[in-house]
Amino acid sequence: MPKRLDTRVEIRTGSTSTNATAKVDSTTEIKRTGYLRMQSAYKMAELNQQDFNRSALTVQRKRAWYTGQQTERIPSGLVRVIGVDCVSLDLSYNALSSVSALKDCTDLEELILDNNCLEDLKTLPVMPSLTTLSVNNNKLADIDGVLKRIKDCCPKVEYVSLLGNPGYPDQLTNPTLNDDEDYERFRLYSIYVLPPSIRFLDYRAVTASERSNARNRGRFYRTVKLTQESPGLPPSSSIDEYDGLDFINYTPLPRSVRTPQDHKGAYGKCKYRYSGKNSEGNRFISNNDL
Repeated sequence: MPKRLDTRVEIRTGSTSTNATAKVDSTTEIKRTGYLRMQSAYKMAELNQQDFNRSALTVQRKRAWYTGQQTERIPSGLVRVIGVDCVSLDLSYNALSSVSALKDCTDLEELILDNNCLEDLKTLPVMPSLTTLSVNNNKLADIDGVLKRIKDCCPKVEYVSLLGNPGYPDQLTNPTLNDDEDYERFRLYSIYVLPPSIRFLDYRAVTASERSNARNRGRFYRTVKLTQESPGLPPSSSIDEYDGLDFINYTPLPRSVRTPQDHKGAYGKCKYRYSGKNSEGNRFISNNDL
């Protein structure tokens, strides 16, 4: 009798152990499946975040280059790859219209944005460490606003270049409307507006004389360009027809043709009389007499 009891107990114990093992295996499988699903979802999210041509990005010693991709905005995946500790970033030859994605790159010291489609720098974030900013050949029209934005966001900037923008008075942009004097005046104004740390503007260094003149007279050298709405100027389809205050397509001829009945004439009297003091040469001797 006791032996049977023992046998039953052993059988029950073995059955209970088998059920417990099955439950543990089932729980482990569920956890493993959940982990694989999470890992797959994470990889898919990572691929979606890398919304840029990874092969076109070059990263070397906290310096990055992503050029010639015609992207209209800075991909969030690119910022994640280069890291917030990136010190130099070249985004030239794209189609950027905003740079707000760089708000976390506070360690940037050099930012190259040449040959893009930036119409202003209102999206430029605060970059306390930036020393070099190049925004050549963009679509910046309000250069005064651009200079003030650089002053507010980049207090340590040393090198700035804005050549080739519509609002910048350099001969490279428009040799018809701009001359050296216009550029020199606006250069002094730019030095006056930019932070005192500025050492190099466009293609040459800032001299001590320029810094002194900018400090004393720079605020008076702000350049104002004429527009089509300027009063006192004839209507025109293009601002290129104006050269400062002079009308390039000026003609002395009347704008309208008069009819024969609308004749207007004038007469006068010649007061010149030859006194012989000035020689007129042999005006009455022909070639045959020589």
